[in-house]
Amino acid sequence: MADNLKFREDGTFTIVQLTDLHIGGDKDNEADLRTLALVRALLVEEKPDFIVYTGDLISSYGAADPLASFRRAIAPAVESGLPWAHVFGNHDAEENVTREELMAAALKHSACYSQAGPEELSGVGNYTLTIQGTQSGEPAAVLYFLDSGSMAPDSVGGYAWIQADQIHWYKQQSLALRERSDAILPGLAFFHIPLPEYNDVWKVGKVSGIKNEDVCCPKLNSGLFAAMAEMGDVMGTFVGHDHDNDFCGTLHEIRLCFGRVTGYNTYGGLPRGARVIRLQEGELSFETWQRLEDGSILR
Repeated sequence: MADNLKFREDGTFTIVQLTDLHIGGDKDNEADLRTLALVRALLVEEKPDFIVYTGDLISSYGAADPLASFRRAIAPAVESGLPWAHVFGNHDAEENVTREELMAAALKHSACYSQAGPEELSGVGNYTLTIQGTQSGEPAAVLYFLDSGSMAPDSVGGYAWIQADQIHWYKQQSLALRERSDAILPGLAFFHIPLPEYNDVWKVGKVSGIKNEDVCCPKLNSGLFAAMAEMGDVMGTFVGHDHDNDFCGTLHEIRLCFGRVTGYNTYGGLPRGARVIRLQEGELSFETWQRLEDGSILR
């Protein structure tokens, strides 16, 4: 694992967010092959500095060889030679494979920037990455990655929530970076399952995009959004999970964004594609747009 992400000489840093590929068939599955071809085309079109998979790379339930599915899912990123990272979704380790096994498979690749994260924390894949400034070589921005889990306990039902220990860890990381840099670093956060505030932003925030299904967030609010608002570094969060939602809205100065569903081997009526995020060094803001399967761009 390397950690040498850096802004370009023009001060930009571009991320392609891929989400919900749901690779799960055999190697000749037509829908999966179409998904992988799309990913390769998206990477050629956008020429990003970094690739982030926000969960459900595979559908492990019923898959004969989930590790083989995972290797197919990450193949376009591996082939590209670009740095990439991922978080897990609720379908990645449903059956016949664990998060630990999938993470080990990812970390075999030198351009994979993912980390298993502290063993004592809930989940697998809680970590931070910094982006270095063009001149200083010091951190100029931070990316947070969190494992949002799978399913809640039966006593609650629905989807899991990001746990209290993970939120405490995030705040510790944020404070440590602030002390090191003597400034608040602009940050982005990536996880799979949307926060309850994604419902709020649709109702009361400044929003653009499509909402064609209910926000499938946890039934309990564990307080991650409040922690980010208090720390003041996270400018935007990026999730997947809901294949028929692609909206992005601002709530209390944080932009809550869905990625565009990428995979064909799953439900959803939206054209497939990816969300693109562009940071500018020294600015507490970012641009974002969606690149669709026909090559068009939605801003």
